[in-house]
Amino acid sequence: MTTQRPASPMASNLPTVDRRTLIGAAMFGTAFAAAPLSAQQHAGGFTHCVASGEPGATSVLLWTRYVHGGDAATLAYEVAEDAEFSRVVSGGTVAASRSRGFCAKATAKGLSPDRWYYYRFIAESGAVSPTGRTRTLPEGPSARFRMAVVGCSNIGFGWFNAYAHIVHADDVDLIVHTGDYLYEYGAGVYPSTSQEVAGRMTAPLTEIVVLTDYRTRYASYRADTDLQRLHQLFPMIAVPDDHESANDSYAGGAENHQPASEGSWDVRKRAAMQAYREWLPVSDEPWAAYDIGDLATLFRLETRVTARSKPFDLGAVIKRGEGDPERIQAAFEAFRDNEWRDPSRTLMGASQETWLAKGMKQSRKSGKVWQVLAQQVIMTSLSTSDAVLDGVNAQFPVYIRTLLENSVAASKAGLPFNMDAWDGYPAARERLLGAAQEANANLVVLAGDSHNAWASDLTNMGASAGVEFAGHSVSSPGFENTLPWIKPQDLAADSVARNSQLKWAETSQRGYMAVELTPTRATSEYRFLGSIKTRSTTLASVKQVSTEAGSQTLDIG
Repeated sequence: MTTQRPASPMASNLPTVDRRTLIGAAMFGTAFAAAPLSAQQHAGGFTHCVASGEPGATSVLLWTRYVHGGDAATLAYEVAEDAEFSRVVSGGTVAASRSRGFCAKATAKGLSPDRWYYYRFIAESGAVSPTGRTRTLPEGPSARFRMAVVGCSNIGFGWFNAYAHIVHADDVDLIVHTGDYLYEYGAGVYPSTSQEVAGRMTAPLTEIVVLTDYRTRYASYRADTDLQRLHQLFPMIAVPDDHESANDSYAGGAENHQPASEGSWDVRKRAAMQAYREWLPVSDEPWAAYDIGDLATLFRLETRVTARSKPFDLGAVIKRGEGDPERIQAAFEAFRDNEWRDPSRTLMGASQETWLAKGMKQSRKSGKVWQVLAQQVIMTSLSTSDAVLDGVNAQFPVYIRTLLENSVAASKAGLPFNMDAWDGYPAARERLLGAAQEANANLVVLAGDSHNAWASDLTNMGASAGVEFAGHSVSSPGFENTLPWIKPQDLAADSVARNSQLKWAETSQRGYMAVELTPTRATSEYRFLGSIKTRSTTLASVKQVSTEAGSQTLDIG
């Protein structure tokens, strides 16, 4: 049974970081020697609060950032049962080094299962970090476990009210971030200047490409007090999606990477992943599994940059038709029957696929009820109807019109519209779902990326294979921005009617999922915030969708 939730450390523990401070702190590693003394002093110390992640039954990873004038500084860390640190149960030392952007990570061990703890860092100077709160995973019989599932948090589009609501509700044990923790674009791109919410500018103003850029962008995002508070109070398990590096990324490149002007993709990818692992409380392992008592195994997957094949471009298929509708249709049908089904195409790669298949079998063999995948992109198959073109005219940007026309043409040939999701890799999806079926798994897939809320039954080869809870975004816009001429309720109803796996959808609101696991049921409560344009924790609505263990189908409330 979960122990009683302890009090939160006071919000006053959060440091105040303004834009000038965060830029100075982020650049500190490369520009410190040239900075005036006043700037050095202003940017030093514990600049971005604390965080925790990678929880186990007896351990948890702790994070902080301590900026100083040397190459490395030694920090002590303490983990205690009480906020006054009168009962310290674990501790040690860790270096905050210039080579890692002054970020420090340490794994606290020897903890008890299913318990909340407090932690802090102490510098040799006597400076003390804000106090954090974290918890370990349960071990053995467990009655309930709750996760807040978040993703797609573009700071320019609005406030991180979803993060603030999670803190306010204080009713979850773990944060699961499905990716797009930040975005790589320069100012005025996404969001555009007209879409950007006042006071939500990020640094640097240019697109991030090299290591210093990525570090500066993380410093900018982590200056947000709602995000800091979320990290301060809950452990996190996170996966990177594409925007942590560049849009529509894959092993050998990205849609938003131009080698001629931005250099080597491998160099950029390494910089992006280094900054990600510096700034987040994550391990350096690309994928991992976490046992949640006898309730579940949570599998953290990597589907973006390790082994992912290049996504298909529907526009390239259309070009084969040379403007003739019949030839375009024939081109799509040939693509559907050949390239699209290529079994060599992958998101995870053979090593990770084998690891996951074995892990699901072992999870079931050991008595775990649920096998939960924390991963980036939607697994459900989704196609588009002609209705999305109703109301499209010359006033809309060419890229929007082209995207919609391509997706409708593909759907007429029996193809899905999003080749960047699992829909673009049907053979890989069949392998994963087939492995879940072979393991007799109670599969629950958690997904992000789309910015909209979806709940689906997953099928494979005509048989049930699991369910998917796909979450809406923290702040990035959904179909209400892309298809403003269609009423959201009409789009959702049409999507459900058209796609047999899809059982429910909501395409116009921001927020997060609160996912609860019990021995008999897995439930996602989709929580929708009233607004992201102003700071508020008011909910507009909630929707509960659940599945009974063993059913592999959803109950739509």
